Amino acid sequence: MEKNIHERRGVIILDFLSFLQRAVSPFHAVQAGAELLHEAGFVELDPREAWHLQPGKSYLVRVFDSTLVAFRIGEDPRAHLHIATAHTDFPCLRVKPSAVIAAKGYGTLNVEVYGGMIRSSWLDRPLSLAGKVVLAGADPYTPEVHLVDIGRPLLTIPHLAIHMNRKVNEGETLNPQKDMLPLFTMLGMSGSDDSKSAHDAVLDFLADECHLERGRILSYELTAYPTDAPCRFGAKNEFLSASRLDNMTSVYACLEGLLHGESQNGIQCIALFDNEEVGSCTKQGADSFALPNILMRLYSSLGYGQDAYFADLAHGFLLSLDVAHALHPNAPEKADPTNAPRLGGGVTIKAACSQAYAGDAEAIAVTKALCKAHAIPYQMFLNRSDIRGGSTLGSMLTANMPMRAMDVGAAILAMHSARETMGAADQKALERLVTVFFSR
Repeated sequence: MEKNIHERRGVIILDFLSFLQRAVSPFHAVQAGAELLHEAGFVELDPREAWHLQPGKSYLVRVFDSTLVAFRIGEDPRAHLHIATAHTDFPCLRVKPSAVIAAKGYGTLNVEVYGGMIRSSWLDRPLSLAGKVVLAGADPYTPEVHLVDIGRPLLTIPHLAIHMNRKVNEGETLNPQKDMLPLFTMLGMSGSDDSKSAHDAVLDFLADECHLERGRILSYELTAYPTDAPCRFGAKNEFLSASRLDNMTSVYACLEGLLHGESQNGIQCIALFDNEEVGSCTKQGADSFALPNILMRLYSSLGYGQDAYFADLAHGFLLSLDVAHALHPNAPEKADPTNAPRLGGGVTIKAACSQAYAGDAEAIAVTKALCKAHAIPYQMFLNRSDIRGGSTLGSMLTANMPMRAMDVGAAILAMHSARETMGAADQKALERLVTVFFSR
């Protein structure tokens, strides 16, 4: 086992970057993850059908296309229950229906803000669109779904020039209904009302660009995303700059850990949830019974009752993966005086007595012991006591399925910006932790 883990230290970060550039919406993150699992022999299950599971086999389940649960069943399924989780969504702009707003020859898109994004970071960037387009099917209850990724610069949100807003560098407030509308198309230069030519222009574009039948398009869920490619930078290329580091770093670490973990017993499971950025209280979110229901079906299919499931939860362990705040070089006063992780410092263990992050003394000890045993660098994160921090999946999940858990992640700068920064080595450290978690 240890030889294999050390060999994987040399795997270059290009694998992660390739995944990152495919994961341009929650649907695409799930699709990319499912493809990796299929290549490794995981069998996809239909949640609408009966399951007949077997020890020694590996399976995956998609939950409404944007959440992915996968698990490997060992020869002795009840030896242990290990779960790692992350989220597939990210702060962004989502396109509304009847989206084109026509004015003075321009067509802008009517969008809404998804999650707590840093709005100004999205301005003056090339943006594209990805998500799903839904067409009428033979049966109203089974529409035809197409994943789409325009994959090229399509939009931008232009800043107002400093000559027209002399106080812009003193701070600005961006109204999401006025200032965050992406420029999409030219509609004619007459200066008159262009609403007629703008009518359903998005549907016309989707039909042409994605080769879909225009008259059958009924709806869509489209995410705007930055098209700038990820890059390494720094004197020694020690940093990584990219969009969606929150939380594709964790999604990919979960996938890599499950694919390369070597445990032959117990149940190894990953759950990659949508909607964390908007509270998780959805049918495919972590604050639902999506994962408990899948686990109960797993146990039932193997012939175990509810008592066995509850007992295994009680001695199981969950790693909840999400990014953490790194010490900011220009604002060190925002960090806790003694628990401020730095880029390149390894896995970040996140704690809060409020339980905004899941964990207790034993969970911290378990995580540190795993890191120490395999020479994985680690550091601690706690918020300053006078700054309200965020939260993530761990506490929500374990409220519905009580088990010991620890929140961990990679430390990043500019969290929720259109472009975030991390230490390149931290990705490999996170992947190694999940791999050894699924190897013992």
